[in-house]
Amino acid sequence: MSENVIPLFKNPETTPPPAAPNTPETADAPGESGPVPLWVRSGRAVRGAVTHERTRAGARAAVRHSLYVVGGAGVVARRTWQGRTVAVHHQMRAAAVAAGNQELAAEWQEKADRFRTDRHRRRMDLISGVPQMAKSAAIGTAGTEGALLLLGACMAIHDSDVHDVIAPTLAAVDAVRAVCWFVGVAWGPALALALLAGLSHLWRAGQQQQTAPAWARPTTSGMDDVPVTPSVVIKALADLGISPLRKAIKEMADGAAGMLGPITLAGCGVEVDVTLPSGVSTEEVLNKRRKLAENLSRHEHELHMTLPPAPRTVRMWIADSGALDQPIGPSPLLTDPDATADMHRGRAPWGVDLRGDAVLVSLWQKHMLITGLSNQGKTASLRALALWLALDVRVEFRIADLKGVGDWQMFDGIATVLIQGPTDDHVIEATEMIEEGVAEMADRIALMRALTAKGWSQDKILADRRFNPLVLVVDEAQVAYGSGAQETFVTEKGAVRKGAPFGGSKADSRYFQAVKKIHDQGRAVNVTTWEGTQDPTNENLPKRSREGNHIRASLVLGTESQARMAVGDSAVDAGAAPHKLRQGLDKGTLVVAGDGVKLAPGQPSVTARTHYIGPEDAETIAERAKALRAGVKTSAGAESAPREVDHLADVAAVLGSEERMKSDEVRQHLAQRWPEVYKSWSASDLVQALKPFGAEPRKYNGNQMISRARLFAAIESPADETENAG
Repeated sequence: MSENVIPLFKNPETTPPPAAPNTPETADAPGESGPVPLWVRSGRAVRGAVTHERTRAGARAAVRHSLYVVGGAGVVARRTWQGRTVAVHHQMRAAAVAAGNQELAAEWQEKADRFRTDRHRRRMDLISGVPQMAKSAAIGTAGTEGALLLLGACMAIHDSDVHDVIAPTLAAVDAVRAVCWFVGVAWGPALALALLAGLSHLWRAGQQQQTAPAWARPTTSGMDDVPVTPSVVIKALADLGISPLRKAIKEMADGAAGMLGPITLAGCGVEVDVTLPSGVSTEEVLNKRRKLAENLSRHEHELHMTLPPAPRTVRMWIADSGALDQPIGPSPLLTDPDATADMHRGRAPWGVDLRGDAVLVSLWQKHMLITGLSNQGKTASLRALALWLALDVRVEFRIADLKGVGDWQMFDGIATVLIQGPTDDHVIEATEMIEEGVAEMADRIALMRALTAKGWSQDKILADRRFNPLVLVVDEAQVAYGSGAQETFVTEKGAVRKGAPFGGSKADSRYFQAVKKIHDQGRAVNVTTWEGTQDPTNENLPKRSREGNHIRASLVLGTESQARMAVGDSAVDAGAAPHKLRQGLDKGTLVVAGDGVKLAPGQPSVTARTHYIGPEDAETIAERAKALRAGVKTSAGAESAPREVDHLADVAAVLGSEERMKSDEVRQHLAQRWPEVYKSWSASDLVQALKPFGAEPRKYNGNQMISRARLFAAIESPADETENAG
């Protein structure tokens, strides 16, 4: 037969016998031959049952719940012991001594002594009360029996049967026997229920304290299952890697419980004060923020730490997991269409703090600075305050938007000046706008001096309409501080000369000098500046300019050095951390420092989540403000908004503190200061301008002089008319 031929029949010599079916009696294990013994199969079955996941889960559950009961018994026993002894008092006293607080230690010692005295009195009262209780019981029993016999005697007389005398007593005995029978029947179930209730209480106490080992507890998939308890906080502090802190916690007799104040609910999280032991500085803990947050099973942004007034204390606010990613409600300006504003006495609704309480901002006589990285909500945050303030018709806005994309377009018809654009020409217009504010400030200061000299009070002066608040807003101010725009002029000989630069961050910058002057004196006469800027550095925001603001707020920043420039060194040293916010995720979240926001005692800053008012909603609010203002003509630049000329105030500004000044000198100073008005004036023009008010020049020592006293008397007269008209 050829090798390629396939046989069609079986060769009984070469064909293997058919395999036996795979039954338990004949199944072989890998590598084995022949039937498997019964004891081997039984062992495998037992091992499979024991190692099965359901068996292991059941065993873990049994161990877990058993140890909850056992551990709960220890917890209850410890609580009972602490409640009946002075153990807690001694622990707290030891913690106070370890913290160096002798006054608190003495207070706990006094509480312990008082507790012992009260406990001794209760015990003595109990001991002395036992004989009295026995005596009272005997008297009660005798009295009851006497009453029963008296009742029986009455029954016997009525029924003429002497046996009725003991009938009530027998009935009472039967009642007692019935009660005993009932108790005997119900005793078993009642005892079982009491035992079950006791075990349930012990289990609950153990479950709350997690007395079962970690391997027996169920695995958790989310961090919402990790509560903030004293033991969790203490362990998180001990695991920070600060050796003195870990050693001090280990040596404390009370398990370091004395370090913690009460853990209180605070908005969407909890708050706790931690008193650090001697040898551990608050700075060391503040610098470990990320590690501490992770030890608490939180993200870094969900832990905020500040320094309260108490020494060596860190205040920690720990958010619920994921709570800070939930949006806050709409602005009250949207929910209340009848909302009004009062810059002097009111506060602007800006958002909510981490506790969930409203953040209200006082803007009265406050210079303000808002910084942050690009596209994090800076303009929206600044505009939200301006929209509220626009509802106060007394406030005048002059706005320079150096981004120029229409973010402030809704203020056309509200602001008297609205500059929009990023070019050098727009920087020049913004600079002239601020300089016009400086001139307005000087006029108001001169007028204030005049009215003060006449006996006007500060409140009366600021209530006059000539001192209505003037707010100068410059958004994207870094464009002005970084601009190279420079003034040029032609001399009489035809030479071109360069003057002071309009922008820039150096001392010769006209913009910087104008802002600095308003920071120095503007607040007193209701002239304030609001600046919004990106990337706060010495180039984008000079030190003298940023430190002249009363309110300093910052969105997310990239570095700690930027945070210090934005909100100040003291705020950052005390825990303010705009550089710890998340770029893109914490839009509109601000760290605010200054005196415009209500802060907790000793706190230099607050973290606020601001209400977002979109462009369409901003237009709606702006329309309400325009209706209140009855039409405001908005100019596109400072040069097209001529100053309202007040000759009396201008002359008073020139005189300053001089009692008298020659009229020619006054005219020269006027021409130098406001050439567009006074450059062409002659001596007769000055006389004609002042004569209707009785303040014209008069001769003194042979010279035509203008008297300060007569000028101020003339200034006061129209002010009185204004007050009477109101």
